[in-house]
Amino acid sequence: VLSSLPLQMLLYFNVIFLPFWCLSEAIMLELKFSLLPLYYQCLLVAANVTIVGVESARLFLGYIGNLQEKVPELAGFLLLSFVIEMPVLLFILTDHQVIQMPLEMAVHSVLLCFLTLEIMAASFALKEMAKYLARQFYLMQFEGRPGRVRHQEFCGGEPSALNMPQLQGRRH
Repeated sequence: VLSSLPLQMLLYFNVIFLPFWCLSEAIMLELKFSLLPLYYQCLLVAANVTIVGVESARLFLGYIGNLQEKVPELAGFLLLSFVIEMPVLLFILTDHQVIQMPLEMAVHSVLLCFLTLEIMAASFALKEMAKYLARQFYLMQFEGRPGRVRHQEFCGGEPSALNMPQLQGRRH
């Protein structure tokens, strides 16, 4: 089993945290919306919609990639995390012209912690999965070529019927 337990636990807790984050963010955005200039209103609405959409897709890809041990889905999870969600979340957390409320700072900080830990855990899991699948691929290449020594023969097993004529031809 190549699934990462720490990554799976982080994903599970993040799925539980996501509705609370959405609710608190909607409340905070409603409270400060009229106090912000128009361009910040548009930026914050776009940023929050982006985070909700990307977070949903990201968590789905993380679950599928980790539990079913699929490298492309886990790589997609990492890309969405690192390229899209991390910059948007850091923008919301560090921009000083946005009115920052304590609840908002707390939930964004928790989401940033989840995101950082998930990126680290997923990169280790992806590395291990890729090494294992590459090893599997090379073993299949090693075993599948006619005229080559098969893995069973290499490990001390009996030669297969397919390679018998080739082996006998070499002895004469």
